[in-house]
Amino acid sequence: MMTFGMRMRGWGTRTLAFARRPELLAFLPAVTLAAWWMGGEGALIATALAVPLAYALAGIAGVTPAPVAAAPGVDPVTGLGLRDGVERALDIALSGRGDGAATACIVIGLDGADRLARLHGHSAFCEILARTGARLAGAVRRGDVVVRLEGACFAVALAPSPGLDLEGALQTAAHLQDTLEVDLRLDDITVALRASVGLCLAGRAADPGGAGLLAAAIVAMDAAHLHGPGAIRAYADDMRRRSQDIAELRRDLGPALDEGEVQAFFQPQISTCTHRVTGMETLVRWDHPRRGLLAPADFLPGLLAAGLADRLGEVMLSGALRALHRWDRAGHDVPTVTVNFAPEELRNPRLPERVQWELDRFGLTPDRLVIDIPEAVLAQGADEMLRQTLLRLAELGARIDLDALSGGHASVEALERFPVNRLKIAPRFVRGLDGCATRQRTVAALLALAERLDLDTLAVGVETPGDHAILAQLGCRHVQGFAIARAMPEAAATTWIATHTAGIGPPLRIGSPKP
Repeated sequence: MMTFGMRMRGWGTRTLAFARRPELLAFLPAVTLAAWWMGGEGALIATALAVPLAYALAGIAGVTPAPVAAAPGVDPVTGLGLRDGVERALDIALSGRGDGAATACIVIGLDGADRLARLHGHSAFCEILARTGARLAGAVRRGDVVVRLEGACFAVALAPSPGLDLEGALQTAAHLQDTLEVDLRLDDITVALRASVGLCLAGRAADPGGAGLLAAAIVAMDAAHLHGPGAIRAYADDMRRRSQDIAELRRDLGPALDEGEVQAFFQPQISTCTHRVTGMETLVRWDHPRRGLLAPADFLPGLLAAGLADRLGEVMLSGALRALHRWDRAGHDVPTVTVNFAPEELRNPRLPERVQWELDRFGLTPDRLVIDIPEAVLAQGADEMLRQTLLRLAELGARIDLDALSGGHASVEALERFPVNRLKIAPRFVRGLDGCATRQRTVAALLALAERLDLDTLAVGVETPGDHAILAQLGCRHVQGFAIARAMPEAAATTWIATHTAGIGPPLRIGSPKP
């Protein structure tokens, strides 16, 4: 009896282990069979009763499965170390530089992390981070240290290596970037990842020590984000000042949008046949109170990174339709306005509702609005949410421009999948068109493609009268660029429209003398 009791206490201990380790339940049939073999029918019954009882007791005592707390200094999502880990590794590497070995810090940030989290949800985003961390850990050399920083950023401290120079560090950064930019498969969806990378070699940071080297690499990554997606930048002395300027601009952007400093400017589009205005493209400018008029390149990346794309879209759409309404009331013939939306907005299923509300607010029909879609957005891959948003906008009656048409695979696929009304010829094909026969043949081929598909055409970036004339001869129907007019605020655009229209005069009749 004593032996049987000891056996039962052993079974009880093992059963409680099942409660703490649910994955061990796979062995439950074998355990019950062993109980019957060793203790007979009584042991079998005891085991069958003990397992549920152990789970009940474990639940009462709080032993039921719960997330395992991360060890101190370990990220619970990726299992990697944290910031202090890479700083310590860099301090150790820097202290041993007397033997001629050099080190560097590389910081990698996933592009569009906020969009990934919104699009796929928190759990899937954590899985993306975990698998990204695993990829990095598997791609570095022995002795390199990989940690996770805040958000969707990772840092790598390179183990000291003789002869490590900027070229070698850039090659390592590019290798890590390539490792991350392989599509991830999550359940039944494929996630395309892009990463921006910053790096700093030892001795080039403004502050000595591991913390200073890491901070410099972060500044370089911020600079890469501004030139991204998928850019790589090495730290330079002037980056810190530019990073501070960008941080200041980001702080000012929210109030600037609310107070009307961020404004809609307008660049005319005219017919190559009649020279009449056929539309106005809306372009963003920031009239900064201290820095003057800022172009989009100076603030747009920071604005998008700050999550203000939707707010900017509201300002630009409202400004464009308000101007069109005023031109109608003043008797100016401006058929359409073109508005550019950020990729994040084009994936917003509520965008068509907002567009309809703004059109109704100003008493305009949807065919007066043109939505500009950059080819680069479509080239990011088959995005069903974007496609559905564009289809709903087209069903609403808005017109769709495919911007920066290059004739490549992305262009052809976009023409098949999206409701495009007009093709825009990229500036790289338009500039210098007058003196380049090869470029003229390329543009002629693109225009022929548009004609076969019964699509309208617009050439952007027209800077000389000669390029304008060649485009008209080739059959491009609309042109836009500095040769016609630069982007200007609404008041100046109103004056330009009146002057331009008056200068055209009534259309000539066949046989009538020229003015």
